[in-house]
Order: sequence, then structure tokens, then C-alpha cells
Amino acid sequence: MRTYLIQAFTIVLTIMSCRQTQEKLPLLGEPTVSQRVVKGKKVYDSIYPVVPSFSFTDQDSLTVNEKTFAGKAYIADFIFLSCPSICPKMTAEMKKVYDHFSTDERVSFLSHTIDPERDSIPRLKAFTVSLGLDDKKWKFVTGNQDSIYLLAERGYFSTAYRDSTAPGGYLHSGGLLLIDKNRHIRGVYDGTNPKETGRLINDINILLKEPS
Repeated sequence: MRTYLIQAFTIVLTIMSCRQTQEKLPLLGEPTVSQRVVKGKKVYDSIYPVVPSFSFTDQDSLTVNEKTFAGKAYIADFIFLSCPSICPKMTAEMKKVYDHFSTDERVSFLSHTIDPERDSIPRLKAFTVSLGLDDKKWKFVTGNQDSIYLLAERGYFSTAYRDSTAPGGYLHSGGLLLIDKNRHIRGVYDGTNPKETGRLINDINILLKEPS
């Protein structure tokens, strides 16, 4: 009986281990299919979209681009500091994730202002100071407004644009986006929902365990 229990327990552990090693986040976006020939046979590959190259300026007047996050996972969002609706909640939930990974150099954070006219570099800096953030780990960036909107739409499949009928004059997505070290989008989370914040933290841990 004892031998049977040991064997059964071993099987359960093996199954659990296999499930853990097989757990992997999906790649998001509509893939394109490419064709190549391997040993005389056609092989089809699904190529998923990546966040395109970009260049903005952060709260310390430093250039931030895709190379800033080379080899790292990062969480991105689109906000504006005078937002009277969802932005404060989004930032509060993002801060929870930041606090959880504050000492993990593999994870960074990127917030884009969609109101660069009002969100000047000094204002972004004052905001990060008020939150007690590490400027190297969490970048708040500004830049050309059209470039930010275009990146939101085509790079992150998100929403950001002027709308005089929206609170604060802008309409934007409330999503927090998880990006892997290859610039693929691996998850989108409701930045106003604490349960989604927990899911994001869990998914980051899964992502960090993926093989290089």
C-alpha cells in the first residue's frame, strides 16, 4: 500500500511539473504567415506583430526608445496627469505591480502621456517624485502627440486621441500592456481592476520563466 501511495504521489508531482513547464503566455495580435523550405519541404511560420521602434523623452530629459528595454519585460500604458477619471486608478494599480517587482531588474515600466502640451518634462518629474519612483525603472515619456497616438493605435492596438466630450478632453484605453523582451504583446489587463492587477503580476512571473 505504501509503495502504491508513493507511486501515485510521484505521478501527481510529475503531472503538475509538466503543466508548470508547459504554461506559457500567448502572443497577441494577428500574425502573418511566412513560408520557407526545410529539407525540400515547405514550412509555414506565424510571425506575430511587435511594438515598432519609437523615441520619446522621459522625466529626466533622457531619450527613451525600444533599446531602453532591451532584454527586459515591461508594462506600458497611456495616461495624462490632469485626467479626472481612470488615470489615477491606473497609476495606482501599476504602482502595485511596480512595488512587487521593484528589485527585479528584468521588469520595467513605461507610461506615455497623451497630453504632451500640458504634461511637460518638469511636471512628469514632479509626478514621479511624488510617487517615490525609481526613474530608471519607470519611465514617464512625452513627445510628439501624433507619434504617441500612432504608436498607441498601431503598436499597442490601444486607444488614445482627443475627444472634447470625454472627461479631461481625451479618450484612451484603460489597459496595462505586458510586453516581452522581443517586443511582443503578451497580455492586456484592465488597469482599474485590482483582480486584473493580480493576474498581471502572475503573468509576469510566468513570462520571466520562459526560456531565453
